Amino acid sequence: MKSLIRLTDLKSSEIYDIFRISDEIQCGKYIDILKGKSVILFFPNSSIRTRVTFEKGIHLLGGQPILFPNEALDKKEDLRDVCGYLNNWADVIVVRHRNIHVLEQLTKYSRVPVINAMTDVNHPCEILTDMYALSKIRKDFINDKYLFCGALGNIGLAWKEASEVLGFELSQCCGKGYEINGLITYNYVKEAISGKDIICTDSLPSNAFEDFRNCQITKEIMDMANDGAILNSCPPFYRGEEVSDDALESNYFVGYEFKKYLLQVQQAIIAYCLLS
Repeated sequence: MKSLIRLTDLKSSEIYDIFRISDEIQCGKYIDILKGKSVILFFPNSSIRTRVTFEKGIHLLGGQPILFPNEALDKKEDLRDVCGYLNNWADVIVVRHRNIHVLEQLTKYSRVPVINAMTDVNHPCEILTDMYALSKIRKDFINDKYLFCGALGNIGLAWKEASEVLGFELSQCCGKGYEINGLITYNYVKEAISGKDIICTDSLPSNAFEDFRNCQITKEIMDMANDGAILNSCPPFYRGEEVSDDALESNYFVGYEFKKYLLQVQQAIIAYCLLS
């Protein structure tokens, strides 16, 4: 069994294994892989897409989802003792918690896989879903050139993790002071967009709008990218902030189509972690 805390925990071949399992789930395989098993989930009340798809995915694989608020992991009780009890009953643990060190502690003491459903520094399930979706519509998505438009945060850092494992070219467009270490960065989107194929955005910190005034993705900006370029805005996105309404209403935008894969990719992650 294997946990998934960071994408850099995986080799590129293991990412493709998850993609293969996702294809096989679509064909009806693994239908009872969770039969008689319980998956413990820790999620905040605000989670919508990730929580719904994990709960439904577990049910469709024959398992029992048991949900707790993520604050349950912030109690005085030591996490080694929490795991000591959960090891008796849980078969998989899925956690959405701001602090990645909480997940690392759970992984240390748990005898079952721990899956990261989002932290403040990454979001592996989200990015694996996007990469899987790209593999379905792009001839060679690893050779595409990626641009992340957004601040230093969990989505940008997760894209960086993916680029390190899979080897694709990734750069960033952001306001000054919001750079991700190790990436080529631009402060003006008209410069950044040239030669790019995959444009990814993330919502902005509420106090950063002015700092990003030269970084908004519009349809006019998308027209400057490579032929066939696509716009993949991470939800929740906010029209008129990091991305314009006309860009989201254009044929460049693939966000809704991409997220239809979220359920089966998360099912594939669970299956992969159990079988590894």
